[in-house]
Amino acid sequence: MAKRTFALLTPVTAADHAMGPADAPVTVVEYGDFECPYCAQAAPGIHAMIARYAGKLRFVFRHFLHDFHKHALQAAEASEAAASQGAFWKMHDLMYRRQDRLALPDLESYARELRLDMDRFGEEMESHVHVAKIEAQAKDGRQSGVRSTPGLYVNGTRFDVNYDLQSLYDAIDAELSRGKADPRGSAGDRR
Repeated sequence: MAKRTFALLTPVTAADHAMGPADAPVTVVEYGDFECPYCAQAAPGIHAMIARYAGKLRFVFRHFLHDFHKHALQAAEASEAAASQGAFWKMHDLMYRRQDRLALPDLESYARELRLDMDRFGEEMESHVHVAKIEAQAKDGRQSGVRSTPGLYVNGTRFDVNYDLQSLYDAIDAELSRGKADPRGSAGDRR
């Protein structure tokens, strides 16, 4: 029986949270959940990957929620509320470092620490303005074959996260050696 390969179905757009050049030869997309311990464990490796391939790689984060993580949606909303003030990546990193504290008072504390406009942050959290985007990304992830987090795609092809960081580097190096452009990418922001 042939192994099924999953492809990223939704192209990277300006609405995505991205680091690195939009025209990078390799794009890595992560579907993550801020309450997932495996995502938190992977975060330092992701940072190492970004540094190692600076200028050659674009990293994109998308939301994927697990029902059994009671703070996942709220944390995702906090990341989007921070993004609306240009602080997505700072909130992203802070929540992964403090993953055991994702209740609303904790998220508000992080927003204050990041010096966000607290009235705006609170209003966005209370009105749930970012839920549709978060749920749409999770749905896109499921349609692309994500079943667990972190769900990684290298140039549009799912990468099995059971491998180690060196295996991810090998996959990126293979894409770079082919000179292959990202089949799912276009523009991304650098928030």
